[in-house]
Amino acid sequence: MFSQHWWKSLRFLGLEFWLPLPILGIVFWLSGNLLAEHLFSRPYSMVNQLHADASPELQMSMYVLLISAEVDKSAGITKVTVKTTDSSRRTLFFEFPVTDISQIETAIAQKLGMSIEDIRKLVRYQIND
Repeated sequence: MFSQHWWKSLRFLGLEFWLPLPILGIVFWLSGNLLAEHLFSRPYSMVNQLHADASPELQMSMYVLLISAEVDKSAGITKVTVKTTDSSRRTLFFEFPVTDISQIETAIAQKLGMSIEDIRKLVRYQIND
């Protein structure tokens, strides 16, 4: 008889609906934590890695307007400035540890992905002793 009275008072107050809600909340919270811990503890490997030290490669859609090479024979380096038509990279700067003209042309051709003949048509040299 006591159990029937207790059950009726629960129905009257609407507690038969509200009492299971904290239990359901705790179940969802614990299962969410377990799922998150499982996902975050998985090993993660990157397929595509960012190479910050790599120089930007020119694409075929970019046209080279002018190549200016400043050869500093006393320091043994050549500073190269490349002017392009690309709006995002209008000017590129390179520095090569060579002072021989043929080696400079080869290095520029490798960096820009162009032929040596095209480089010879566009390059202007300034030689400092």
